[in-house]
Formats: sequence, C-alpha cells, structure tokens
Amino acid sequence: MPTKKKSTRKSTSRRYGKSAGKRVESAMRRRKKGTLRSGKGGRGGKVKSRKQAIAIGLSEAREKGAKVPRKRAAKRGTKRSARKK
Repeated sequence: MPTKKKSTRKSTSRRYGKSAGKRVESAMRRRKKGTLRSGKGGRGGKVKSRKQAIAIGLSEAREKGAKVPRKRAAKRGTKRSARKK
C-alpha cells in the first residue's frame, strides 16, 4: 500500500479579508454606474480609473476595520517634488 506524503507547504493566512473584497466589488460597481466619487465625503470628481476605484474600496474597508494590509509609504522622490512647489 503506497504511503501518502505530507505536504510541506506552510499554511498562509489571507492578506485581505472577505469583507475587504466585497467593499472593492461595491466600489467597482459604483465606478461602472458613474456614482463613485473621489475625495473626502465624495466631494471630488468622478472616478474613471480602475486602480483608483480599487484604492477607494480598500480605503473604505480599512475604515470599517476589515483585514487589509497597511498602506505603503509614499516614495521619497514624490515627497521632495511636492515640497519644492
């Protein structure tokens, strides 16, 4: 009788929770519909970019306490160029 090998793959936890995914899906639907807006309280312009819609969805999930990795820090060059202006 052949012996079964144990898988040596370590168990990895999900980076994003299910509720975070639902928030992103909702943001994508709102973008398609044309109701997703950027800025604090939706006072900005209409969101057209897919990436921006995803970022907004993750941001909303983060506010609600869903499992979402921390935001990456801005790159050094970006900060410098903003300071010069």
